Amino acid sequence: MQSLVTAIHNPVPVEIIRDEIRKVCGVFTLEPMVKNMGLVCGDVATRRIGTFETAIVALDAKHVQRSSQSIRHDPGEHLFLLLQDEGHCRVEQNGTSSMLTPGDMFIVDSVRPSSFNYGGERSNQISVHLPRSDMLSRFGNICTGGVPIDRQDPLWLAMRAVIAKMYTAPVVSPQLSEAFLSLLGAYFQGLRGTVNVTQTLLSRALALIERHAADPFFGPRELAGRLNVSDRMLQRHFQPIGETPGHRLLGRRLELARMRLETRQPGQQADGIASIAFDCGFNDLSYFYREFRKKYGMTPGAVLRCH
Repeated sequence: MQSLVTAIHNPVPVEIIRDEIRKVCGVFTLEPMVKNMGLVCGDVATRRIGTFETAIVALDAKHVQRSSQSIRHDPGEHLFLLLQDEGHCRVEQNGTSSMLTPGDMFIVDSVRPSSFNYGGERSNQISVHLPRSDMLSRFGNICTGGVPIDRQDPLWLAMRAVIAKMYTAPVVSPQLSEAFLSLLGAYFQGLRGTVNVTQTLLSRALALIERHAADPFFGPRELAGRLNVSDRMLQRHFQPIGETPGHRLLGRRLELARMRLETRQPGQQADGIASIAFDCGFNDLSYFYREFRKKYGMTPGAVLRCH
């Protein structure tokens, strides 16, 4: 199966590659194939695709582990959808052991101990970082604890195709990110076989926000109307994720704006920022500047200059 990325395998001190993994994925321990050498061939790179942060981890180590002690020092905030891009890896979590070959996928839960055994062979992996709270609100506990994606399921091929599209497209649309989450939801639904009404309504609400966030006339009341529920009932369904519908919609609009700023050529910055703000659902420029700085700790202009 053709690789999606070209990873770097250069000799690096174990401490450096371990620190890079910790910065990107959390606290893990790493054991090189030869202990006394103090070197491992590999690299850790990050890349944003659509709404997802991803990591490309290349290693020829013996194994990488995340223990209960590591979790106490660094509580997990993500589920990692691990795509084996090259080489082999045995993933062990929650009593499940899966041998990953190129193309295989496994959803790793960062709050549970896990082990990744490479046997000293070169391995390249793509890790798609999925915020754990968002995944729980969409799909419930079915997505936690370590979930192998069955390669015989037709949805496996569709998910891999979407990931490949996101890695090769010049700009990843929000609809493509949402399509990937919809495929995940369909896969989990097949595992579960039953429908939780509360989770289904929240999942529909999140999908509608994703689809209509750029519409300045789309607000919480419009969302409730499309779901055929009252404003108060909609608020109750958002309580498990600790947000209001309005706050969720604002956050999505800000994410869209930041993604546009990061992928735009500078040009005339003032006009460019205003145009992006309006295109992402804001009709008040001063409000956009204030909320953007509150969320990201920098102005839209600073983000534009950095990229």
